[in-house]
Amino acid sequence: MTEMVHKEKQVFPPGPYLRAERTTGGIMKDVCIALLPALLGAVYFFGIRALDLAGVSVVTCVLTEYIWQKATKAQVTVGDFSAAVTGLLLAMNLPVTVPYEVLIAAGIFTILVGKQLLGGIGNNFVNPALLGRLFVMTVWPAKVMQYVLPLTSGADSVTSATVLGTIKSGGESPYTYWQMFVGAVPGSLGETSKLFLLAGFGYLCYKGVVNMWAALIYTGTVTLLTFIFAPGGMYTGDILQNVLSGGLILGACFMLTDYMFVSRSGKILYALTAGALTAWFRLYSSYPEGVCFGILTANCLTGVLSLFYHRHVYGVKD
Repeated sequence: MTEMVHKEKQVFPPGPYLRAERTTGGIMKDVCIALLPALLGAVYFFGIRALDLAGVSVVTCVLTEYIWQKATKAQVTVGDFSAAVTGLLLAMNLPVTVPYEVLIAAGIFTILVGKQLLGGIGNNFVNPALLGRLFVMTVWPAKVMQYVLPLTSGADSVTSATVLGTIKSGGESPYTYWQMFVGAVPGSLGETSKLFLLAGFGYLCYKGVVNMWAALIYTGTVTLLTFIFAPGGMYTGDILQNVLSGGLILGACFMLTDYMFVSRSGKILYALTAGALTAWFRLYSSYPEGVCFGILTANCLTGVLSLFYHRHVYGVKD
């Protein structure tokens, strides 16, 4: 009897606690639903392998979390869909050409290092999916840079530089604004179609899952700074090309919106910092993108940023 009581005993971290009808599982299910349009768009533009990669990534992340929690005798939380969301976002951040073994290794690293070793969901201070992308970029850099033209598959697939890569090297993009908006451009699985990403983001805003203003401030900060400080007029005069190319919309709508801060002022400061860092990496690093580096660096700075904004008082509307 004593053993049974001991097993049922739960240990809670220090308060305060907030009661709400929305659960972690409900939020994660909404994120999965919101990502479906972009996933279907990836299948249309890059072929059925995009769906296979997403499935392998989700299964890898879910199994890794389950096995780790079972091995460490921790509470099994795969039912909250957070591992599934991480796996889906990881696949969305990689090109359709990534080998399955690389994706599996990235999924295991993402869950173990980016999530479980930090204490699990709610304790990780960096976005796990972006950390997984960074892992692949560090260990297998060539595997993240092999992009293909949309609407080609199999032996007919043709590798091509992304829009940002072309601009960074001093060239001009051959793609129209419409092609960049709908997703008919080379890129990672989830970043190409801004139309489908915004549709999913609209759903999350409707459900009250994300903060719309944080995403807008982040996007606006990146756009404005790259427009003003671009060396040699790289983005000057073509502000739409900067917004519609690369993973800016994916990062703003699905990566930046982690619950790093509770208060509105904290979210604004966090979005401004991530936007400024992303712009810096885009402009002055050798890498043409910058979203991954910018958001991950801002993640690591949340402790410092918390010293510069008004604290949120629980139970009081900000």
